[in-house]
Amino acid sequence: MKSITTSSESPVTFLGARPAREKTFGFATGRPCLWLAATVGDRGAQAFERLQSPADLSRWCGEAKLVEAAPYVTEAELEAARVLREAIYRAALARREGSAPMPADRETINFWAAQPALIPQLSEDGRTCSRSAPQPIQAVLALLARDAVELFASPEAEKLKICARPACASLFLDTSHPQQRRWCSMNTCGNKAKKLAYRGQRAKD
Repeated sequence: MKSITTSSESPVTFLGARPAREKTFGFATGRPCLWLAATVGDRGAQAFERLQSPADLSRWCGEAKLVEAAPYVTEAELEAARVLREAIYRAALARREGSAPMPADRETINFWAAQPALIPQLSEDGRTCSRSAPQPIQAVLALLARDAVELFASPEAEKLKICARPACASLFLDTSHPQQRRWCSMNTCGNKAKKLAYRGQRAKD
C-alpha cells in the first residue's frame, strides 16, 4: 500500500481551544463508525477536534475496545482516520436525507472497507478471543469502514438521527422502542439541554 489516504483534499480538523476534559470520548451513538464521527465535538457551533494527536487516536481505539491494547499511531494514520471520519459523517448525513454520498466519500469508505481487518485468535483455553493485525490502526480503519458500509446498506440506517442540541450535531442511531430519542447522549447533551431549560424557567419566575 503506497498511501493510506485516498483523497488529495486535506482532512478537516477542528482545533478549537478546549480544556482537556473535552477530549473525553463518548460511545453512546450506537455503532463504531458513529463513535468515530463523534470524535469531533460541537459540529453545529464552534467545532473542536478530540483526535488532536496520534496518542489521542491510540487512546480512542483502546477505550472503544476495538483492540486489545492501545496501539502505536503515526501522524499519517491519524490523518487517514480523520479523512475516513469525515467521509463517514457526510455519507451518514446523505443517507439520512435519502441522497447518494459524494463520490470521494464513497471511494474513501470503500477503500478502507477493502483493507485487511483485525484477525480474531482463539486463546489457549478456547474461551476467549483476541484481535490483532500487523498494522493495527489500518485494520481498525478497515473495521470502521466496513461497519459504515453495513449500516448505510441496511434498514437500520433509517434510525439515524441528529442530536437535538443544535451545537452538537452528532449523528446517532435511535434504537429506542418509541423512536423518540432526541440526544446523542443523555449524560452529556441531554443534561445540558435540561440545565438550559431549567435556567430559562428560573429566569421567567
